[in-house]
Amino acid sequence: MATVRTGVRVRALSAVLAAVLGVSALAGCSSTGGKRAEEERARQAASAQGRAAVNTPKWTVAMVTHSGDGDTFWDIVQNGAKQAAVKDNIDFLYAHSDEGQQQAQLVQSYIDKKVDGLIVSLAKPDAMKDVVTKAVKAGIPVITVNSGAEQSKSFGALTHIGQDESIAGEAVGDELGARGRKKALCVIHEQGNVGLEQRCAGAGKNFGGQLENLYVDGTNMPDVQASIEAKLQSDKAIDAVVTLGAPFADAAVKAKQGAGSDAEIDTFDLNAKVAAGLTAGTLGFAVDQQPYLQGYEAVDLLWLYRYNADVLGGGRPVLTGPQIITKKDAGALAAYTERGTR
Repeated sequence: MATVRTGVRVRALSAVLAAVLGVSALAGCSSTGGKRAEEERARQAASAQGRAAVNTPKWTVAMVTHSGDGDTFWDIVQNGAKQAAVKDNIDFLYAHSDEGQQQAQLVQSYIDKKVDGLIVSLAKPDAMKDVVTKAVKAGIPVITVNSGAEQSKSFGALTHIGQDESIAGEAVGDELGARGRKKALCVIHEQGNVGLEQRCAGAGKNFGGQLENLYVDGTNMPDVQASIEAKLQSDKAIDAVVTLGAPFADAAVKAKQGAGSDAEIDTFDLNAKVAAGLTAGTLGFAVDQQPYLQGYEAVDLLWLYRYNADVLGGGRPVLTGPQIITKKDAGALAAYTERGTR
């Protein structure tokens, strides 16, 4: 009987413990897991409503790029950066100049304002080296975007976000060959921009045909169109024109029409016009490096660094491209290009 009573007691104690543990588990779900889920839902709702999703201090992050006026690519970069800034409770500032020395001066002005983070492009790294190094020495974390993957680490930046321009160019060379092209024109719209030079060099490396560079004044679109048209008129063997930015693709299409050429027009970068051109067949393909992602990730990674000392990339660039976009892909991306996120 004693053995039976002991067994009963054990079973009864086990039942009590199970009940207690069950209550604890439920309480744990309510106070930790449930609370975290609720907080995450609140963060997502706040971000969707244009409110900060975090309670960190109001840090200030400035972006300074080599963009000229009216460049839709950098509008998309800014869209990404602004969205991340809203989510991360960041005051986002933006300035640009396609002149290297002026870009450096803009960076210096933000150093003087003691911003909490800097995002810079390094299209003309020699002009930017000293001021970026100065920012790092002043304790301002720097992330480079778009141009300057090779120099980013040596200048002291946390990481670089963008595409490898040489690899992107090689992808273009492969695509031109796959399309049976024999002679291509690579249109460089900004002299001294190392990234643009790397794109054309990479294309020439992997292209089995002949590739020739054409330098144009990217700040003067009528001149861009006239220069491409004159080249197509003088050399009928050109069967492909590659522009290195979305705004120049439209000028190349018009130049082709003016010259009565059959050359295929291809381009780097994607926007609503390019997506429409791909769908209509006036453009052959585009190389997308996801500029929205470059802006978004740069701001978000600076927030993560300020908040948690996180660094992404492990000393290597964080790649956002290249991705070859053709007619079959354009339809699915059209809605995103219309809203300015692709």
